[in-house]
Amino acid sequence: MKILKKEPIGSLPVYDIGLATDHNFLIAGGTFASNCFNKSHSVAYGYITYQTAYLKANYPVEYMAALLSSVSDDQSKVQRYIASCNAMGIGILPPDINTSDVNFTPKEGNIIFGLAAIKNLGMGAIEAILAARKDGEFSSLGDLCKRVESRALNKKALEALVQTGAFDRIHPNRKQTMANIEPTLNWAVKRAKDRASGQGSLFDMFNAVDTDDSFDQPPVAEPMPDYLPQEKLQLEKELLGFYISDHPLKSISKSAKLLSPINLSDLEEVNENTTITAIVMITEIKLITTKKATPWQSYK
Repeated sequence: MKILKKEPIGSLPVYDIGLATDHNFLIAGGTFASNCFNKSHSVAYGYITYQTAYLKANYPVEYMAALLSSVSDDQSKVQRYIASCNAMGIGILPPDINTSDVNFTPKEGNIIFGLAAIKNLGMGAIEAILAARKDGEFSSLGDLCKRVESRALNKKALEALVQTGAFDRIHPNRKQTMANIEPTLNWAVKRAKDRASGQGSLFDMFNAVDTDDSFDQPPVAEPMPDYLPQEKLQLEKELLGFYISDHPLKSISKSAKLLSPINLSDLEEVNENTTITAIVMITEIKLITTKKATPWQSYK
């Protein structure tokens, strides 16, 4: 870089660069040596390192919640920091429609998963949910659809919430809740239109006197069994980038650490010449045919 001009601005505190002898930082042609960092530069980094180390040591839950929130749009980093939380003994609670906030939030020694880290759930939908929740917790899927405009919360966003476990406390059967989304949305849209046009139902007239709206309930799909555990986990992985409610290899985690002490998410910190052993689980096999009609398989 070049110094274009110099202007006096009065007296200011300066920092000693710390050179043993005199040195001219101007190179031939007026170019300023770009590698000249004074002591204040190192002090600033050192002070930040001290602050973060202090917070991590004394407020680990709050610190890790803030760290996760700062990378909520990067699934690989979220996964890495959640692994760190597990190693520190900090539990990560699944998303919850009634307790989750935009970001990861600490609660009683645990961290509640932030809504912003869920794939297919936009900020507009999150803000609409949180605004409606100020009037009280949601009691059901129908209650949510009734209180949040369909323009802000569409079918894809609702599916993401259900499949990541955000409704588990009020609707434990995820597959049943998924089947109820479409009829519930249609019911909520029709209900909103009727009320906007002044054509409220007969039950609305009763509700003007009695606040019990048990007669005004959304239709539900035929009863069905829930997803298999493996199906639940696979859907979570697609939307979060990792498993949140459980892990398919949890039963062998202790022996796995002995055979493969290095986590794949930490490979960036390992020397490139290091030989490692990894335990992996194949979740998908895709058959592919090349241009030469040669079949081969892709594993995930």
